[in-house]
Amino acid sequence: MKIGFIGLGAMGQAMVANLLAAGHPVQVWNRSPEPVREMTEQGATAAVDLAEIFTCDVVLSALSDDDAVTGLLLDEDLLAVAPAGAVHVNTATISSELATLAHQRYAEFGLRYVAAPVLGNSEVARAGNLTVLVAGEAEAITVVQPMIDVIGRRTWTIGDQPAQANLLKIMVNYLIACSIGAMAEATTVTEAAELDPKLLIDIVSEHLFTGVVFPNYGRMIGAREYEPVAFKLALGHKDVNLALDTGQAHGVPLPLGGVLRDAFIDAMAHGQSEQHWVAVTEAVRRRAGLGRD
Repeated sequence: MKIGFIGLGAMGQAMVANLLAAGHPVQVWNRSPEPVREMTEQGATAAVDLAEIFTCDVVLSALSDDDAVTGLLLDEDLLAVAPAGAVHVNTATISSELATLAHQRYAEFGLRYVAAPVLGNSEVARAGNLTVLVAGEAEAITVVQPMIDVIGRRTWTIGDQPAQANLLKIMVNYLIACSIGAMAEATTVTEAAELDPKLLIDIVSEHLFTGVVFPNYGRMIGAREYEPVAFKLALGHKDVNLALDTGQAHGVPLPLGGVLRDAFIDAMAHGQSEQHWVAVTEAVRRRAGLGRD
């Protein structure tokens, strides 16, 4: 089966590398050429243009936001060259509204659209350990499941409407953002009281909040170490906004989200957009008059 892949950021490159290692032939496209060169060195084929990718039987994409998805994946001229019944798998965290529009647009051209947003950063993606939330037509999911099994360790089938998977992914990221905000505030109070923030994180990670978020992100927050950048702060701001929009669409107020959004805006205004999203902690510290060491 001919596989095309669009978007070769850190996540996309990791997915393509795993697909190639599993023996899948992959043709790639990216707006900047360097990631394409790196993937072709690992065995991928470079597409001449985006239209060539759309001639593939299955297309996967790993793009950053709604604007990128709209601009690159919903172009009618591109959809028109895709073979009937082709499946597109979108792994991006996008709005539920755009997922619904994409599903409708693809159906108009006789194509099948599957939402498959993923949980995990680029390091997790390289290990093939992503958790994948899948929603779409059951037969289309069956077609692409072998590829999803390569990029992830666990698939959750959410439903037959792609928007359902995106809504759940937005809420997952909202919970992570709330956890980051809570840790930022608690460690700032601890620091202001001249206690070691790392001690607080060690205690709660061992006794209360085991898993991934508190031990891993908490360690970064407690130590004020915001590298490596597996997920940029600007993307965290985007996901908090998606959560607020989703809550409003369903008549559910998210007051914590408004506070978080302001903290992310503060951080971006201080030049932190490209830092790891846990660096929003510095916005909390600035407000407390602690500044940056």
